[in-house]
Amino acid sequence: MLFPISGITVDPWIPPLVAFVISFFTSMGGISGAFLLLPFQMSVLGYTNPSVSSTNQLYNIVAIPSGVYRYCKEGRMVWPLTWAVVLGTLPGVLIGAFVRVTGLRDPRNFKLFAAAVILYIAIKMIKDLLKQQAAAKNSAQGGTAGKSGPLAATFGNPAATVTLTQCTFKRIGFTFQGETYDVSVTGIFILCFIVGIIGGIYGIGGGAIIAPFLITFFGLPVYTVAGAALMGTFVTSVAGVAFYTAIAPLFPQVSVSPDWLLGILFGLGGMAGMYLGARCQKFVPAKGIKWMLVVIMLFTSIKYLTEFFK
Repeated sequence: MLFPISGITVDPWIPPLVAFVISFFTSMGGISGAFLLLPFQMSVLGYTNPSVSSTNQLYNIVAIPSGVYRYCKEGRMVWPLTWAVVLGTLPGVLIGAFVRVTGLRDPRNFKLFAAAVILYIAIKMIKDLLKQQAAAKNSAQGGTAGKSGPLAATFGNPAATVTLTQCTFKRIGFTFQGETYDVSVTGIFILCFIVGIIGGIYGIGGGAIIAPFLITFFGLPVYTVAGAALMGTFVTSVAGVAFYTAIAPLFPQVSVSPDWLLGILFGLGGMAGMYLGARCQKFVPAKGIKWMLVVIMLFTSIKYLTEFFK
């Protein structure tokens, strides 16, 4: 089947199947899977026009609501955190979208940029995981094995929910699994703005990259970050698609607006994958989810770097 906007030919069942598999796993970590669909579209399908970014964001719009609905239903949405992510990421995404169209049209340079971003996140998560393992080992040797830490898994306790304890313009506080968390609104806003620019360039809405950052920089549990990150990705993706569509007439020589049919096909597969992923997340240990994200990000970044230096 030919998709005229992207200029690629692919069987119509392949995009939703690929999106389903990817989103099922990545949605457990608060990532829509768009950052993995991008290399699939560029490297496998040969879709390298700037519009691949807006198509990725269209996928987010279609796929994410099912996952957010599931996290809301299970009481694991931290709404003040969600809106802080959205308000910080949104302006950055719009800036990033403009940079993508005007300064990063060359797919080779874009792959180098994407590889650097993903590799940085992966390294930060590896350091965080190794520190947690060392702390757990020392704790066990000190006779405190079994103590619940800030990132303790909800495995075996699927009824865990979030309880908000503080919500001001300066701080957000909540309890989860017997632990208390307190974060700076300003810190989250600034970080999300910077990450939003990166996300806008990469075409993943910004909120997707935020999940690993919130886990590594703010020490928040992946079970509570996932819903907020997905919701942030959804809102900023809506703005991103609108922005790409609005500026498309200014760049008639290149494909800027999304491939609507391809994006919707990806989104339908992602919708099913995210719902099931959000439903199953509570049964998977947090450490396992993080290592899964690390492996995926390392594989993707190495692949991009290899293609850039060829």
